[in-house]
Order: sequence, then structure tokens, then C-alpha cells
Amino acid sequence: MSGHLVRHTADPPAPPYDGHGHRRRTLVGEDDGSVHTGFGVCELRPDGRVPAHVHSYEETFHVLDGAVVLDVPEGAYRLEAGDYGLLPVGVPHAWRGAGDTGGRWADMLAPVPRARYGHDTQAVPELPARDPVRVDVRDPRTRSFGRFEPAQMDPGRQSQDLLAATASMRTALLVYSGITVKMMVDGELGAVGSTMFMVRYAADGIIGTHDHPFEETYLILEGVAEATLDGERYRLEPGDVAWAGAGCVHGFANAGRGALRWLETQAPQPPSRHAYRFTRDWDYLRTASGERS
Repeated sequence: MSGHLVRHTADPPAPPYDGHGHRRRTLVGEDDGSVHTGFGVCELRPDGRVPAHVHSYEETFHVLDGAVVLDVPEGAYRLEAGDYGLLPVGVPHAWRGAGDTGGRWADMLAPVPRARYGHDTQAVPELPARDPVRVDVRDPRTRSFGRFEPAQMDPGRQSQDLLAATASMRTALLVYSGITVKMMVDGELGAVGSTMFMVRYAADGIIGTHDHPFEETYLILEGVAEATLDGERYRLEPGDVAWAGAGCVHGFANAGRGALRWLETQAPQPPSRHAYRFTRDWDYLRTASGERS
């Protein structure tokens, strides 16, 4: 489904906290025409909680500020700014405040929750409240979680002695055209319906117009982007969100003086081939075909 949307920092405004001290601002959802993407920003007060429940969709998340505790059947984890993770379909989980601090996180729900089916969520018995542990990327028991730090976007800091974890494809970077991509949640972490990763544009970073057979969402975290979506231009700043539906022709350039960084999601996961269709390539083919005729 083609189409796109742009939402600026306070659009829509955050709803009031519910009776448990939790609220979620929906930024991309069913009402926007999305089929695969439910994207939002959640906030939890220090004494807040989200009672135990399960979803019939995959949930991935990235903690933006503060700290929260996530309870799952295997244990309890204290998640702080920079941590990310995956909650597979049908896994019971609950959220609670972390001591003196509240928390804020971005979540990606794939496929999109449906209002007519109770947003595909069902309450379950409460999980035991155990003492939380921190995520350690070296520990195979926390393999559904990870941690992002800005230095991970620096190609010069990927040597074994500088990495906090054993060197592997989990620490790999994709670098091209002034763009650096750090994968966070994907099939390697166990996701099947979506991906979540960090993107950084250098001062001269740019990508030409293209489209995909899947949906993408972009939450701007740092810098200023010039986005072209279906031929329309937008200026995106920290806190702004853009969504490109399947078939939406889009491109980006760094419009600021410093680095540009955003959190990006894709759903469904990209196919093994032909995930990108660049306008430039097909324009070239039309021109070349015309010259030969």
C-alpha cells in the first residue's frame, strides 16, 4: 500500500496517563492506513506499571530515556536508555517503574494491532516480581536484548579491544554514501515480522529516491533531515516521525550542520533480493532504451 505520513514532535499530543501510570502516543497505526506497522512512544511513571499481557503480534522496543523494568517468564530486566529488545508473539510480559526514575521507550508492533480485535492484546496472570538484572550483551541468557551506544556508529571504533562484546556480525556496521547503519533487532535476534536499527548520516550523507515492498518508519533523534516522500519535501527534526508505506518513493539528505541520526523500523522484514528499487536505475533504463530505439 503506497502512502506516507509525517508527524511532528507534539502531533498528536500525548494522551493522559492511565490508572497504572502508563501512556502511549500512537505515531503510526491502523487509522493511518498501515498494515504492518504499529509505532509509538510509551512513557511510564516511576511508580507505574503495565499489567501482564500477551500480543498476537511481535513487539520490539528501544529505551529512549530513563529506565524501566521488564518482567518476562525467564526473569526481570532493568532496561536503561540505549537498551533494546524483542518480545515474540505470545510471550507474557509486564512493565514496571524502575525505582526513582520513569522511562520512555519507542515500540514497534508488527503486524499493526487491530482495534476490532481488542488491539490483539490479552491480559494474563501476573508474573512474579523478581529483582531485575541488567542486560549483558555477552550473556547468552539475555540474547533477546541488546544495547546501543553512539560510539557503535563510528567505523574507527570497531576493533576488538574497543568493543564491549565479542566481535561478531552483531557488531557489524554497514557504511555507504556517508550513511552508517547499525542493526539492532532482526532475524539474528529472533525477530520474524520486523527489523529495528539505527541510522546515522554524516554531513554529506544522502540517499536517492527509492521504494520498497515493505513499510518503513523513522524517528528522528539527532540533527535535521530533508525528506522527500511521494514527491513532497519535509524538514524533520528531533522527535519528528515519518512513515513510508510500501511503494512510497522516498529519499533523505542531511540538512543540518552536524550528524543526523534516527531510529528506523521495517515491516515485514525485507526480502532476500530486490528490497530497494531506485528511481535513478529505472530512469537510466528508460533513457538507454530510448537511445537504442
